[in-house]
Amino acid sequence: MNRNLFLLSSVLVFVLLLSACATATPQPTQPPPPTEAPATESPPAQTTGKIVISNWDAYMPADLVDKFKAETGIEVEVALHATNEEIVGKLVASKGRGFDVVFMTGQFADAMAKLGLLSEIDYGKLSNAANLYDEVRQISFTRYAVPYTWGTTGLCYRSDLVNYEPDSWYDLLTPREELVGKVTMLQTDRWLLLPAQKALGFSANTNNPEEMEQVKELLIQAKKTLLAYDDTTFYSKLVSGEAYLVEAWDGWCNYGIAENPDIRFVIPKEGSDLWVDTMVIPAASENKDAAYQFIDYILRPEIGTWVVENILYKVPSQAVMSAIAADLLTAFPNLGITPQELLQQEALQDVGEAQQLYSNIVAEVLASGQ
Repeated sequence: MNRNLFLLSSVLVFVLLLSACATATPQPTQPPPPTEAPATESPPAQTTGKIVISNWDAYMPADLVDKFKAETGIEVEVALHATNEEIVGKLVASKGRGFDVVFMTGQFADAMAKLGLLSEIDYGKLSNAANLYDEVRQISFTRYAVPYTWGTTGLCYRSDLVNYEPDSWYDLLTPREELVGKVTMLQTDRWLLLPAQKALGFSANTNNPEEMEQVKELLIQAKKTLLAYDDTTFYSKLVSGEAYLVEAWDGWCNYGIAENPDIRFVIPKEGSDLWVDTMVIPAASENKDAAYQFIDYILRPEIGTWVVENILYKVPSQAVMSAIAADLLTAFPNLGITPQELLQQEALQDVGEAQQLYSNIVAEVLASGQ
């Protein structure tokens, strides 16, 4: 997208003020998903035209777009984004024009809604929203964003190498002697800060400078015991035995479990976050009816089942999760975390101007000891 220098500068300043990391719930390296989605049945096409969607790569069935077009007559152009910040920059620069459905993490959707760039969701136009858990509507930003996947962050560890059951963020931040140099933490802003925020009893959305100063000091001390900050290969380090204990998104811990069943996941006793990947409709969309049809298609149980079985993420669909195969739940126990348990965690939200404070603290922590 073409931008003049002034607009580019404005976008960059805005992105710095967002309350989330650049790689929120990024898509991991994993075996290629099936090339075909399950067969579906649906009412006749209701809308025509073309829509543009933006999503992470491999985050929906490879043939979904073709099947959707064959069924509805609606043409879909897919634009991929690597990070939330990338797509936010495009939406801000274009004022939302040029996109009809965008996949983004909840706190980014929260920020976009506050800027007036998103349409309020009319759930009456989504017949398959009936498949969603009632608890979904307790999350404030679902007024503007339809949940696609959700989960939490916790401790992922090798039960055969750790001779106790870690259950606290302090197991990560002040590890026992045998774990020093065998621990990794996530590097992206919100998740690097999360363990210390929760360990100290603070909100994951706090904007209190005094609280954040305590968070910084704890994280600077914790850095001395780490093997690495790692957002992408931490589960591989667990599998190889290079790491014993890591901070991990629940879905990503499952990739380690798939290779080594001795790997376990636990939500720390101090609590954690609730992250939600969502679908939004920009206010500037010129084909909202077709956008609603696409989102409604995504909410079908067979699509959610594909997500659970191939990406190993939980979906906020009661119709899907109540029908997950018992052997899958046995192999990946955190898929059984209930909506009630997830809602006990704190939904990550836009922190507005406090994002600059967050970014500054992260920069200080990463630069410490160098």
